[in-house]
Amino acid sequence: MALAAAALLVIFLTAGLRSVTLLALGAIALAVTAAALWWVLSRTGVVRVLAAVLAVGVPIAVLLHYRAVGLLWVALVALALWIPAVLAGRHALSEAAAPPPPAEYPAARARQPFLIMNPRSGGGKVERFGLAERARAFGAEVVLLDPAHPQDVAELAEEAVGRGADLLGVAGGDGTQALVAEVAARHDVPFLVIPAGTRNHFALDLGLDREDPATSLEEAFTDGVELRVDLGTVGDRVFVNNASFGAYAEVVQSPEYRDDKVRTVLRILPDLLTRRGGARLTLRAGGVVVETPQAVLVSNNPYQGGDPAGLGRRERLDTGRLGVLAASVDGAAQAVAMLQGRRHPGLAALTPAEAVIDADASEIPVGVDGEALVFATPVLCRIEPGALRVRVPRHRKSAPRPKPPLDWRRLGRLAFSAS
Repeated sequence: MALAAAALLVIFLTAGLRSVTLLALGAIALAVTAAALWWVLSRTGVVRVLAAVLAVGVPIAVLLHYRAVGLLWVALVALALWIPAVLAGRHALSEAAAPPPPAEYPAARARQPFLIMNPRSGGGKVERFGLAERARAFGAEVVLLDPAHPQDVAELAEEAVGRGADLLGVAGGDGTQALVAEVAARHDVPFLVIPAGTRNHFALDLGLDREDPATSLEEAFTDGVELRVDLGTVGDRVFVNNASFGAYAEVVQSPEYRDDKVRTVLRILPDLLTRRGGARLTLRAGGVVVETPQAVLVSNNPYQGGDPAGLGRRERLDTGRLGVLAASVDGAAQAVAMLQGRRHPGLAALTPAEAVIDADASEIPVGVDGEALVFATPVLCRIEPGALRVRVPRHRKSAPRPKPPLDWRRLGRLAFSAS
């Protein structure tokens, strides 16, 4: 509260009545810039070029104006005070709403562990950290995937369980993790996540260090515990992170996407956002019906509060609920509201146990943990509570705390009650 007050005080004391103009101009510039970015994504040709110029030019013009009237240093000082004020406020609210840690269970020593490793994942982390050798030192059977000869990882895991494997693990991307996790859950065998992929959001939300997969591997074997976490299902496919429908799923289906992501997104998004392309979706979840959303994201447990795009982290993986976000953005005003984290009629955030996505097409593209697939409609998504036993190090990063939209009124009550 003190930092926020200081930021406003600096503006009012140095700029006087001009402070009102200073604040209003900044707010207008922010709204115009956000609207211009929406036009960049949703338009093509000359309009897109002009919008890009506007998105870059407006902030520069405002800064030049502040400098011309001698208020640039005031804006920079106020911004320097405001940023830590927002961070401190969110931290205070997160601390007040911190969830209890997930339950941990003793982990029996694995006598016949079986691990699948993708040498190409994460830019070669398997070889760089010597993961195969470290795993074999603990008595694990290790299969190194050969990109030149694709293998069915689910089948490999099934065969290993048939031979008596009492621990399954994967060093690779989230898509591979999900396929083997499904086998582990079906046979009630512990599953080991080795964060050797490029992103590994599942590992991140388990508290694993994605920069040091070797330590995660060794500590899981030497001082590991078990967690019971949920799994999501889309049709007959398991996902550990999310399944996406609509705009994003349409984009990743494009053959050009992997070679040139930015150009492909800019080419396809305008038709999707203005509803000129793609299937028209209908979402039914928790008694709510959402007609023609441009994008639907169904996650294995909800993403943190204040994250309308579902791009952040999940504070828990054991709530027994899906996180469902459906976005219907019909113009710049709604785009600005979404970017600012505000709720509006075009954004539905639900936490049901199951969701159904239907469409005016017999099949629709679905992005499942980043992989491009096609499903017959309607598509049923469900949560399987506590379906997976995960082996993790006893000492790992604490679960991420939620970062809700900053409620200054609530923050003020907390500040004064503590004083």
